[in-house]
Amino acid sequence: MTKLGSVAWPPAPVRTARLVLRESEARDRAPFIELFASPEVGAHIGGSRPRTELERSVPDVPGRRPGVFVVALHGTLIGMVTFEHRDAERRGPGTQSGEAELGYLFLPEAWGHGYATEACTAALGWFADALPGERVVLRTRVENDRAMRLAVRLGFTEVARYEEYGAAQWSGVWSPPAPSG
Repeated sequence: MTKLGSVAWPPAPVRTARLVLRESEARDRAPFIELFASPEVGAHIGGSRPRTELERSVPDVPGRRPGVFVVALHGTLIGMVTFEHRDAERRGPGTQSGEAELGYLFLPEAWGHGYATEACTAALGWFADALPGERVVLRTRVENDRAMRLAVRLGFTEVARYEEYGAAQWSGVWSPPAPSG
């Protein structure tokens, strides 16, 4: 069972060659709303949300909770990487209750530049250091070719395919590399 709640949050920012993974700030509100209002993004997460609803409901500092990294390029939010616990009702076939599930969303203008691979790789590295030996789950629709390719690049191993939400779904697990020594 993952102990994400036992990790001090927020961690220090995680830096890559081009990106910074950090805690959300007030300046992230507008791009956060754009992310969840985007029809292109919504096509992969069960639909976008109306901008007017988001303007009313999104707090001044959105997404500020353990497991949520803002992905920033030149200081501006271009996406998010998340780790969330999956309880028994939401765990999916082939996974265990309490495992952390990796999620990610990027603004459409950030697609196709390798940012998701870079950010998710960095987030998984942080996770492996923070919670040694803990597995991570990833689920996506089979028809989402980009997500399926990313899962393979990140080192996820398929554990199940199943029907949910009216579509074929894929579930995989990632185990951190064994410590060298």
